[in-house]
Amino acid sequence: MPVDIQRIEMDQLAVWRVRRGEDELLIAEQGAQILSYRQGDAPPIIWLSEEAAFHQGQSVRGGVPICWPWFGDLARNPQAVQASYHGEQPAPFHGLVRALPWQLREQRSEDDVAILELHCPQAIGELPGWPHQVELTLHVRLADDLQLTLSSRNNGSVAVSISQALHTYFAISDIHQVRVEGLAGCPYIDTLHNWEEHQQQGDLQFGSETDRIYQNLPSVLTLVDPGWNRRIQLTTRSSTSAVLWNPWIDKARRLSSFADDAWQRMLCIETANVTEDVVVLEPGQCHTLNTSIRPLGLQPKTT
Repeated sequence: MPVDIQRIEMDQLAVWRVRRGEDELLIAEQGAQILSYRQGDAPPIIWLSEEAAFHQGQSVRGGVPICWPWFGDLARNPQAVQASYHGEQPAPFHGLVRALPWQLREQRSEDDVAILELHCPQAIGELPGWPHQVELTLHVRLADDLQLTLSSRNNGSVAVSISQALHTYFAISDIHQVRVEGLAGCPYIDTLHNWEEHQQQGDLQFGSETDRIYQNLPSVLTLVDPGWNRRIQLTTRSSTSAVLWNPWIDKARRLSSFADDAWQRMLCIETANVTEDVVVLEPGQCHTLNTSIRPLGLQPKTT
């Protein structure tokens, strides 16, 4: 299967277009953000907003933004993560690297596999208000599945605590039809209801705005989409937490670069290290957050 890797321009952003046979993956150098992913003529796997803007200094709506060295509101993170930031400005949501220029360190193909590695030079002591020495890289491997590995190596002399997420927007046929398997019995925090703690009963289905932090997760979750006759299997390593998010009707109207009805066509399942699952990097230590995204057909019903 032929592999082709080219650098293209999308408005203000430099983007790596990876083609593997009929499959296509787009990766922006800014933020090392996966923008979209599809296999052949099938519906896209990774969702990109129809109203996405490709501007320098602004994270693109959709794809897989990288949230690092904290996720979400810094004030909602464990104290050790909060203490790592010493900035004079209020801490931005989702960390400091989403809109920075990353650099391509490597690109190659091995038989029918495409491999790229990008790194964030500013993470080594040059992030505003975050004076730590951490080597941050994203390794991308495109084969029959898409594998993303986010690596953080502490090159400094003191320990540093981080939270992080691969903030993945999945394309779906209809939010009312899909469900997520693998969450049953797992505890979660409902951020929309006073951060109350609950336990998941059965599969997760959707009927309203959802913003939940799941904990103590198994290594495999499955997004089941009957409308497109497929399952997407998510396999993770070095993560036992994930954030599931859909803005629903009212919040969708307030989001930038987001069509009023786009909430019906996307679902975020964010592989993460958050809450009790945060990472403590001792000097010289490396942590790798890995997720594999593999589309599969629906399993036949048993009688």
